[in-house]
Amino acid sequence: MVSRLWWGMKPWVKEMFFGGYNGHDAGRNGTNVVEIGQHLMQNRFPEIAEVDAYWTALKGSRQVPARLEIDPRGIEGALSSVFLLERIAPGIARIRLAGHDLNDLMGMEVRGMPFSSFMAPQTRARFADYLEQVFTAPAKLVADLSAERALGKPKCEARLLILPLTDTENRITRALGCLSVHGKIGRAPRRFTMTSQQLRPLDGAVPLPRAAKQEQRVYSFAETPQPFDRPDQRRAQGMHDQPYLRLVKTDD
Repeated sequence: MVSRLWWGMKPWVKEMFFGGYNGHDAGRNGTNVVEIGQHLMQNRFPEIAEVDAYWTALKGSRQVPARLEIDPRGIEGALSSVFLLERIAPGIARIRLAGHDLNDLMGMEVRGMPFSSFMAPQTRARFADYLEQVFTAPAKLVADLSAERALGKPKCEARLLILPLTDTENRITRALGCLSVHGKIGRAPRRFTMTSQQLRPLDGAVPLPRAAKQEQRVYSFAETPQPFDRPDQRRAQGMHDQPYLRLVKTDD
């Protein structure tokens, strides 16, 4: 799916993401990946392995990396499956940015929605407990998912990875995630139940040092505030007219 999206991407979108950058891609040389089912994951869910390796290399000896350090070039092979979360209440996190695969799963733009929207109603309470631990422990969440089946909704499995990040005030209120789908999406929306999950508390539960201000130019995901539109409005405007993850260059 990622390969198909890449080759179908317009040249100006590729240039927006990747053009003109000659710096080092954090995480490219990282060798640590999710331990559970490592070989299987790399074959069935390569996006998960890529995002986890990038996050692990980025944090280094720290407990948690910062949201502002996330560079899309380090996870370019997984961008369509990547999302960024903001914790807004215990067990609840809203989607700040999301790749096209997540929009396709819901049949609409998901930015601004709670991530629990992807879960079947009977799974949401349990998922909320695990999600809260990502921010408060902090911990890494890895879960295997299975979509509910119905007419026009074939078998669809996925793996979910959610990794904590710090905000500008050094609090763990952000998260980098990846939802890698194996199988046909079919008729949207698709909602999942958790078939297995692992919550792994992170080492180094000590106060996090405040990151020094970066003097050089940096690249990061752009998060343009946008009101939530109704599905019929989004369809009328065309969901894929603009990329959902944008790259900007700042002097801050």
